[in-house]
Amino acid sequence: MFTDRLPQLLALALTALIVWSGIAPAARDVWIAEIVPILLVFGGLIWLYPRFRFSNTAYLLMAVWLFTHTVGAHYTFAHVPFDWFNELIGSQRNHFDRIGHFSVGFYAFAMTEWLLRTRQCRPLLAGLFGLLLIMAIAAAYEIIEWLFAVYYGGNAGIEFLGSQGDVWDAQKDMLADTLGALTALALYAWLRPDRRLAD
Repeated sequence: MFTDRLPQLLALALTALIVWSGIAPAARDVWIAEIVPILLVFGGLIWLYPRFRFSNTAYLLMAVWLFTHTVGAHYTFAHVPFDWFNELIGSQRNHFDRIGHFSVGFYAFAMTEWLLRTRQCRPLLAGLFGLLLIMAIAAAYEIIEWLFAVYYGGNAGIEFLGSQGDVWDAQKDMLADTLGALTALALYAWLRPDRRLAD
């Protein structure tokens, strides 16, 4: 019963988190900019659910980014209370945004699953497409961050950009996305839900 209801339970938890996130966020304009992609992806998954149900593993992996990004939207990524991790790795920089970028890569799992279960292509090509899709999304998001920062300027632009003084922030973010995708694809190759689930 729990496994059958997992997508609905994740959706309820995310809805509650979005509501919490919108209550007195650190910067309202940054929150709006950060929550829009969450609502678009969440809405897309709700629309797709009656038409194509992903495996529970795919939903769990996709939820990681939805949850981390929603928390980041509330605090702004540079100010999420994540000191324990930063101290653990001996860094003064808040690396919560790197976790968020890494989890973006998890969507390669869902893309690969969809391609294989709908018989669009063979496994190698499906995995390659999943990887390249994530890399394209990562690059596009860095461009959006840059345009937002230029347009808004000031503190809002700096907070949304989230570079925290690192001149290589955009490149490291894209690398984190890519490594997340490779991790998700390795997990997919091990689990192969397309072999176990009916269309």
